[in-house]
Amino acid sequence: MPFLVLRHVCSIAALSLCLGSADAAVDLTEPLRFERELKVGKLANGLTYYIKRNARPEKQLELQLVVKVGSIVEDDDQQGLAHFVEHMGFNGSANFKKTELLSYLQSIGVKVGPDLNARTSYDETVYKLLIPTGRQEHVDKGFLVLSDWAQGMTLDAAAIDAERGVILEEARQRNGATYRMHRSLSSNWFGIGESRYSKRTPIGQEDIIRNAPPEALRRFYKDWYRPDLMAVIVVGDIDPAAAEKMIETHFGAMAMPAKPRPRVYTNMVAHRSTNARVATDVEATTNSLSIRYPLAERPPRRTVGDYRALQVRNLFNFMLNRRLQQLTQLPEPPFLRAQTAYHPMGKGHQAFAIDATLARGGAAPAIAALTQESARVREFGFSQSELDTARKSMSRNVELQYADRDKVSSSAFVGAYVGSFLNDEVSPGLEDIYRFARELLPTIHLAEIQQYARATLPANAPRILAFTGKDKPEAPAPSRHELLAALAAADKAPVTAREEKGFASSLLDSTPTGGTIAVETQDAAVGLTRLTLSNGVKVILKKTDFRNEQVVMRAVRFGGTTLYKPEDDLNGRLSTALVSTMGWGAHSPVALNHILAGKSLGLAINMGEHTEHVTGGAAPADLETLLQAIYLRFTTVRRDEDLFKSFINKQIEGTRDAMASPAMVIDDAMRMTLYDRHPRVARMPTPEALRNVALDRSIALYKERFSSARDMTFIFVGNFDPVTFKPLLATYLGSLPTGEIAVGFRDLGFRPVTGVVKKEVRRGKNDQSVIALNFTGPATYSSAERVRFRTLVEIARLRLTAVLRDKSLVYSVNLNGTLSHLPYGHYQVAARLPTAPDKVDRLLAMLFAEIEALKTRGPDASDLQKVQQAALQGHQRSLKENGAWAALLEGALLTDTDPAERLAQDSKIGELTVDDIKAAARLYFNTGNYVQVVMNPEKWWQSTSGQPE
Repeated sequence: MPFLVLRHVCSIAALSLCLGSADAAVDLTEPLRFERELKVGKLANGLTYYIKRNARPEKQLELQLVVKVGSIVEDDDQQGLAHFVEHMGFNGSANFKKTELLSYLQSIGVKVGPDLNARTSYDETVYKLLIPTGRQEHVDKGFLVLSDWAQGMTLDAAAIDAERGVILEEARQRNGATYRMHRSLSSNWFGIGESRYSKRTPIGQEDIIRNAPPEALRRFYKDWYRPDLMAVIVVGDIDPAAAEKMIETHFGAMAMPAKPRPRVYTNMVAHRSTNARVATDVEATTNSLSIRYPLAERPPRRTVGDYRALQVRNLFNFMLNRRLQQLTQLPEPPFLRAQTAYHPMGKGHQAFAIDATLARGGAAPAIAALTQESARVREFGFSQSELDTARKSMSRNVELQYADRDKVSSSAFVGAYVGSFLNDEVSPGLEDIYRFARELLPTIHLAEIQQYARATLPANAPRILAFTGKDKPEAPAPSRHELLAALAAADKAPVTAREEKGFASSLLDSTPTGGTIAVETQDAAVGLTRLTLSNGVKVILKKTDFRNEQVVMRAVRFGGTTLYKPEDDLNGRLSTALVSTMGWGAHSPVALNHILAGKSLGLAINMGEHTEHVTGGAAPADLETLLQAIYLRFTTVRRDEDLFKSFINKQIEGTRDAMASPAMVIDDAMRMTLYDRHPRVARMPTPEALRNVALDRSIALYKERFSSARDMTFIFVGNFDPVTFKPLLATYLGSLPTGEIAVGFRDLGFRPVTGVVKKEVRRGKNDQSVIALNFTGPATYSSAERVRFRTLVEIARLRLTAVLRDKSLVYSVNLNGTLSHLPYGHYQVAARLPTAPDKVDRLLAMLFAEIEALKTRGPDASDLQKVQQAALQGHQRSLKENGAWAALLEGALLTDTDPAERLAQDSKIGELTVDDIKAAARLYFNTGNYVQVVMNPEKWWQSTSGQPE
């Protein structure tokens, strides 16, 4: 169950809310300005740059190259080549041969994906590079990489031919139900007529990807990769003057073409009449509905007045989304979830929409509820209580962001600057956002919100309805005419004003008696304070200054679902989620939204098979409220029959068609094969089993485990004041019940099958196979072995990705591993590899050849060094993160190890040798003991090993 989060999270670019009251009239014509610490400039050739020094994370620099072109500018013979050119940026350039770029960057600790990536959309292409700044040569090379992307790609014919298969595998991997339905609807997404956006998907046309001559890619690169369409963004641990000089050095000589092609943006025309579309797919797992209002220009954000308009919009969306959320809590909800959205519709345009995941009633109840709630807002507006709640929540968000302004991650700044460049806007700094918020929010009143609602949700507006999902004989998809008829009926239905309810003002009516701190000790080695409270509850405190407004909380003990009897398995597994969905204490979820408005905290209780967890966190000022919430979760359960029915109905709808997804099929086949269909292996419950879940039995099982905090250890990491925090801990955690309770877990005795087991399943309409491999076996857990195991898995992933992509067998390799002591010492290494059906045998042969090479020769020393460098840099970054510290301390508790030992072992990864990894490969890649499941498409009849299911 995710946190019940009571704060509204915004990026720097979107922060638009306020605090306090206005002291003076606001000049709405005042131009927005960039933050004072940001240097924005433009070279003589037209290239734009953004530079900001930022210390979070330390010794790291984020570089991005943004190009204002994507698939929309492709010529007819270039469909897919904007994305193809992006790929070629990693396949040879003026200063890096085909394999040198990745090899060099990985050698300095850069990880492909998180640190090195690129993306292509309709109107932009963005390259991302995070580099360490410990050595100047790394920074120099980083700028060199960016300049090669901008002007130095070689686009060698042989390299182009080698990359075709990789891109085709990427296209194959994307071609799932959601993508196919989206493509079916795309002609109506972008206004009326034949929009260029419906013809220029970023992935492109398969025949062009397969056959385009190299000259077509070179023509695209020459035409569009030019300085007037580019921005270089530099944020991190660097001197701005030095960065500006490096930009001038690397990009100043870029020349504009003698006759640049005009960068023309597609003209968008709004639809003028209501229409409906239906797209179905046999592999769809949910039914969804979108009600989209007419296309409109995206409002500019260049003045304080523009910013104020954004605040009005955000308040409106906050309140309308709260209302939609409340409708999902009905016993028979009209939809499972719904939210407002502003769908981008090409450069400078957007469309307001309400998107919903449908419940078992289908499209008609959702259309009725969404249309009537929209009409209610349009006719009667919101209440003052709703507006006050929205203001509190959003004001608190700005307070937190402003208080943490010196701890903002570089990536947040980069995201704002990318948006500024692409939208030709100014992204103000946090100081101005804070000032605008104080000045503007008090001036926005209900009448203005209602005026915005009437403009955004006009009566009888032309709308596009889109249904996506399954079409089954027992539950046929609606026709276009049925959707339109439901909308017409909803438009005619009368609506009445919403009734206001009163809510409590606080979580607790009175403060519990509380306990005392019985024992307090210090652990100087890792900076911990350990407390034992008078009721036996233990607390670990680590004060940090990583974030000004963050305290992360985790609590854990042994227990879990294995303690339940077999007949209680599903009731037990759902108990924590079910109890959470009914509220805290006497307060419903709706009441909690009101009580906790303006506070920043989250709380969740979860059960695994062998452990029980309480997770969450709060801003320092809201820690007492967090502790009150924990107290409620251990002392009371709110029983709500309506919310129970709503929860079960949502679960049934969420699982009804889940097995239509090929990914779910192969995961289920692997679990059942690996554990020989043991009845206690967690599977997705059937609708029939969910209907048999009993509310009172689930509550009773929850109380069995969480009516006592016996043997619980609570961990708090962050910026708290120990002097004021410790008495609160004694009051609330010290008053938790700690009655007798079974502490520990049961080993149910099921183990993975032994030997080599192979299975084939047939599922899916897409021409794609998926290989799933699981290597398992017993293992001895220790902190040192954990590091060796993780290093082996990373090296294997690195090597397999390089080899299999080079042969165009895969687009990506998903390889991960777990080493655990619960319920016994064991390991598992799991791989998932999507590929073409006719490549399965070749891929498996190459994969096992690489595994054998790891076992006999060990890894290349260079690969080991790359993984070590990335891990050491990641370890150093994690030492500045509250969440990483909380996880480390929890791991130490569960493994009964000293946190200092875990820290020491993580830092010793650099001492591992090739022989260490070779020995680990022999142990953990036991080719005499694994399960292999291959999922082939239903119409693939090539002979494969194993028996089809």
